[in-house]
Amino acid sequence: MEQLPSKEAILKWIHENPGLVAKRDIAKAFGIKGAGRIELKRLLKEMESEGTLAKKRRSYRDAESLPPVSILTMLAPDDQGDMFARAMEWKGEGAEPRILFIPRKGDPALAEGDRILARLTEVDTGPWQYEARLIRRIGSNPLKVLGVFRSNAEGGRIVPIDKGADKEWRVSKDNTLDARDGELVEAEAIGRRNMGLPQARITARLGDPSGPRAVSLIAIHQHGIPDRFPDAVIAEADSMKPAGIKGRDDLRDLPLVTIDPVDARDRDDAVYVEHDKEAGNPGGFVIWVAIADVAHYVRPGSALDREARKRGNSTYFPDRVVPMLPDVLSGDLCSLHEHVDRACLAVRMRIDAQGHKIGHRFVRGLMRSAASLNYEQVQTAIDGRPDDVTGPLLEPILKPLYAAYAALKHARTIRQPLELDLPERRIELSDEGKVLSVAFKERFDAHKLIEEFMVLANVAAAEELIVKKTPLLFRVHEEPSLDKIDALREVAESSGFTLAKGQVLKTAHLNRLLEQAEGTEFDELLNISALRSMTQAYYHPENFGHFGLALRNYAHFTSPIRRYSDLIVHRALIAAHGWGKDGLTPQDIETLEETAKQISDTERRSMAAERDTTDRYLAAYLADRVGSEFAGRISGVQRFGVFVKLDETGADGLIPIRELGREFFHYDADTQTLMGADTGMTVGMGQRVTVRLAEAIPVTGGLMLELLSIEGATLPQGKSRRGRYQPRKPGQRAARDAKVKRKVLRKRK
Repeated sequence: MEQLPSKEAILKWIHENPGLVAKRDIAKAFGIKGAGRIELKRLLKEMESEGTLAKKRRSYRDAESLPPVSILTMLAPDDQGDMFARAMEWKGEGAEPRILFIPRKGDPALAEGDRILARLTEVDTGPWQYEARLIRRIGSNPLKVLGVFRSNAEGGRIVPIDKGADKEWRVSKDNTLDARDGELVEAEAIGRRNMGLPQARITARLGDPSGPRAVSLIAIHQHGIPDRFPDAVIAEADSMKPAGIKGRDDLRDLPLVTIDPVDARDRDDAVYVEHDKEAGNPGGFVIWVAIADVAHYVRPGSALDREARKRGNSTYFPDRVVPMLPDVLSGDLCSLHEHVDRACLAVRMRIDAQGHKIGHRFVRGLMRSAASLNYEQVQTAIDGRPDDVTGPLLEPILKPLYAAYAALKHARTIRQPLELDLPERRIELSDEGKVLSVAFKERFDAHKLIEEFMVLANVAAAEELIVKKTPLLFRVHEEPSLDKIDALREVAESSGFTLAKGQVLKTAHLNRLLEQAEGTEFDELLNISALRSMTQAYYHPENFGHFGLALRNYAHFTSPIRRYSDLIVHRALIAAHGWGKDGLTPQDIETLEETAKQISDTERRSMAAERDTTDRYLAAYLADRVGSEFAGRISGVQRFGVFVKLDETGADGLIPIRELGREFFHYDADTQTLMGADTGMTVGMGQRVTVRLAEAIPVTGGLMLELLSIEGATLPQGKSRRGRYQPRKPGQRAARDAKVKRKVLRKRK
């Protein structure tokens, strides 16, 4: 075996030959062949772990030096007018090197904060270590600040609303954007911090911190949702180029179409259906589902990958989206826009006339969307009113989609997934961020069609990876606990319905309960109660099935632009089929369980932020109607009060226990009721009420209500109680509660 060079010799050679830094170049320079290359690899890894070498992809460099081509951030001109830059890739332990930018004739004017790709030359004269010459400008990514502006004689300061922020920002007079004292503002960092407070420039005035435009920003910061991409992530995304045909199946002749909301920015999925021409499948269909190939751009271990894993998913608010990936990917290179070539992972699925999948095949391809359609547009065309875009697509594209959906709907009826009917609210905002209206979104068959196709593709992905024995992340939804089912049964019985006992619970049993309530005044109550009885879905490398969908094998495959779980499944498919070196890595596999927990947590974080934002918008919308009367239904009963869902907006408000009447109320957790000690009035789930809006608090999203009538009857008046309430002793209280419970049960029989 050849004698290995010393670490010092390797470091010296890399320093002298910055353009030849791959392992094979080092091996060739020192005459290392055969088995010696294994030892060289071990030595290089050791140097990397010690921090003396830095590795980027397959090349090495001295950790205390910069690569010959680097990404830089421009700094403000100095007193002499010279422009210096900061290296984004500096990993050394010593002082950060100074880089002088040398402009050439024809170069664009650069400003502080601009990021550039530059060629570096090391120099040993002058007070700087490198000189940089522009290759191309790649944009800017200044630090964003959100806070309350406090004015003073010099301009003012910004007090960040983020609880973790421990510093204020100084704003000069010419950078205040005429913001008023106490306004919520968005700003960006400017200049370098030498002494004192860092400087910022206000870029947007958001008005009253309790106002509507501030709502989602506050939620983002309160829940710790990352809304600024690090410089390295932006630079990596900016450097991406569209994928070519090499190593891919050419699917550009397939007339795939995307169907999304009318305001969609990213398009994950495209679909196409044709009648199955293979023998033995009369009336069957071939369904193509093509999904954006995000794995081609977001490589394991890259800055993009680390940030996407940290975010876990995109978060959606009425006025903005916090994306998982930078816009250059989510809105452009990965998005399946019409009439442009886009990389994809696609699955060809065969179903029979009854909608059962009888086979599938995955490919890595290049597609070209024939049209970008929206749900309402497609549904209108099917209903007989096509427009100029959908008219030519009606017979060859749209009608086959609906025919295949009819077959899948038949299979769904047999499978009996949980059929909850919970209308989704749509909050419409003005340009200023004020709530114009709150309505319930209309659901078309076009929505359900895409959902069924996506479910089928997700099942195919899970089954494919199980057969290939490749690790993956399953979407898990376990059956509800006995306690929650008992609570649902109590609600059902108090509403006059039944939920079967003494058998293994299936979604079909819950569907029968919901069918009983359909069209009655208890319809929404039973749907909400059924939803609350469910466990929360999560991700896990072990397969525990999906109760709600009544499926044994299920994984998320169809939305890699907005969910990290889907990206993991894509990598698993790439690795299982040997489609490239961007598949699932040993590191991915080793951390699957940790990743599953991380992205399950970020999903819950996003849901909480979205829910809080909706509550705040609803409170802001109703703030002008304090004192008005509303109809609603009791949706929750607790010891401290009663929750009411308002019919008009779907908003939830609280009637505090003190507002129910001038008497003591006994709370029964089993029956979810409150009973008046003097009048015997029983307050329970599902009852119709009329309430007055007493208070709407946009900052918190809270609505406080006063109860006016229950089930059409005005409130009975209990005895007036004076003095301080003295709680009963435990024995007396237990006896009283048992008596109340018997009374409640007698009233129901």
